[in-house]
Amino acid sequence: MNILGVSAYYHDSAAALLTDGEIIAAAQEERFTRKKHDASFPLNAIRFCLEYASIKPEQLDHIIFYDKPFLKFERLLETYVSFAPRGFISFKMAMPLWIKEKLFQKTLLINELEKIDSDIDWEKIILFSEHHLSHAASTFYTSPYDEAVVLTMDGVGEWSTTSVAIGRENDLKITREIHFPHSLGLLYSAFTYYTGFKVNSGEYKLMGLAPYGKPVYVKKILDNLVDIKPDGSFRLNMKYFNYCTGLTMTNKLFNELFGGPSRTPEEKLTQHHMDIAASIQEVTEIIVMKLARALYDQYKIPNLCLAGGVALNCVANGKLLKEGIFPNIYIQPAAGDAGGAIGAAYIAYHGFCNLPRKNRNRDLMRGSYLGPSFDQADIEKRLNKTGAVYSIVDDKEVINIAAQAIADGQAIGWFQGRMEFGPRALGARSILGDPRSPKMQKELNLKIKFRESFRPFAPSVLREKVSEWFDLDADSPYMLLVADVKKSKQIRNDDDTAQGLDKLNQVRSEIPAVTHVDYSARIQTVTAEYNPRYYELIKRFYEITGCPVLINTSFNVRGEPIVCTPEDAFKCFMGTNLDKLVIGNCVLEKGKQDESLYKDYKHEFELD
Repeated sequence: MNILGVSAYYHDSAAALLTDGEIIAAAQEERFTRKKHDASFPLNAIRFCLEYASIKPEQLDHIIFYDKPFLKFERLLETYVSFAPRGFISFKMAMPLWIKEKLFQKTLLINELEKIDSDIDWEKIILFSEHHLSHAASTFYTSPYDEAVVLTMDGVGEWSTTSVAIGRENDLKITREIHFPHSLGLLYSAFTYYTGFKVNSGEYKLMGLAPYGKPVYVKKILDNLVDIKPDGSFRLNMKYFNYCTGLTMTNKLFNELFGGPSRTPEEKLTQHHMDIAASIQEVTEIIVMKLARALYDQYKIPNLCLAGGVALNCVANGKLLKEGIFPNIYIQPAAGDAGGAIGAAYIAYHGFCNLPRKNRNRDLMRGSYLGPSFDQADIEKRLNKTGAVYSIVDDKEVINIAAQAIADGQAIGWFQGRMEFGPRALGARSILGDPRSPKMQKELNLKIKFRESFRPFAPSVLREKVSEWFDLDADSPYMLLVADVKKSKQIRNDDDTAQGLDKLNQVRSEIPAVTHVDYSARIQTVTAEYNPRYYELIKRFYEITGCPVLINTSFNVRGEPIVCTPEDAFKCFMGTNLDKLVIGNCVLEKGKQDESLYKDYKHEFELD
């Protein structure tokens, strides 16, 4: 049975294909259109999925959309009525689009699908899931658990912002919900907006900024903005927020509460902004911990599955794991809306078709390497068309050259195998560097990624070595858990009086380029099972240096989607200060390239 899941029209549109309950392919539309967080119908992603699986459109048994537009429209109307006459401007802007397109989304979807094949009666095979059910399915049905509590937290779906489901075998039922406008995701996004970052993309910046500050505003947030109950449920004081009725997240009362207007995007970050970030991060962790404790006390099920945009908060995830409330935790790597395509497909397979789960007791995301790949002949053909100069080496030499280059302090582009699905580069479309270098973090941020200097980089570490270097002894294949660098690897400076971004200049461990200012790191564990070539690279670097860790950041610049094709990789290579590019068995050195092909990538993409 072939089922196509689709998410679209909000942000991070995606498509995913299941065949007999196995994920065959999944990809985000942004990777093909090169438009960050592309919300348009994922025509390119669908075509990729079908082509990769060698499936014709007429072989699809079902196509399923990840949410229900009519329920969203109901929420929109009820919200405007509740807050009337405030919000008329927002209402006036939203209604034409809804009446023209979104209200009749089934027709819109069918019109788009007809671009793939106009002879198919798409109406007969199209289904609709619900937003939070899709999130829940994306994590439970891909997890290795027969039974689990499933917690989903995001901005908002149709009505739900937080939901609890119980999964048993192929059955998944939502048991509790918190409804809009009370939303942990929107609360965090309000602070994202206030600190000058872009909503729906800048939340991870806020999380990265938090360790530079002190949580001095926690009491103010708890006293004024959010009422948290003992079981973790919560209500927001809507008089401080503007997202129900206006075009912004916060209002004047919010600004007055925190002592001034929101920061503009390129305005200098101050200690005030860092303290704000630290405070909302701590409040988020309070809510997540209380929810988890209450759920374990109620159900006594040892397994917890997480999804929704808030599940990408790897700091909260790491603390949840450390607390040990649930013995086992599984997090969907594409926890945001993109992953809804996978969840929707599983709802069709297990829910609508009532088919049993297969291949349990393993992670069905398979490292999240679910996107396009390119064989060696195709890579060479594509590079030749770009005018690239490269050498071809054997498998062993690829590893040796890349590992030695990194050990020598070079930054390399690493393009191998199938592209990752989800927001993280996991060693298939990555920029790699030496974590031992005190200057590498700043150089990668400013000279290659063209982004804010404070943003931390993640370590990729051999799974068998993780507990020697970090306070973690668990699988973290998706870079969704934060833990401290091992005390024995830390370098403490008792005389350190640095404040704010000056903390960047302090060496805090033997791997300073991946050690955040609070001695933490966002860890990816690497195994030979899911990514053998990347594993061999880190292993070879370990043999050369004695360090089983690499810097791993996504292969893109600020505002650009992660590269998808060899052409994308070459353009990014030529527009940044990367030293080498390794694609398949092709090795490119910057100094040997045609100077006329150099680009100024710094201003190529809109800032995120």
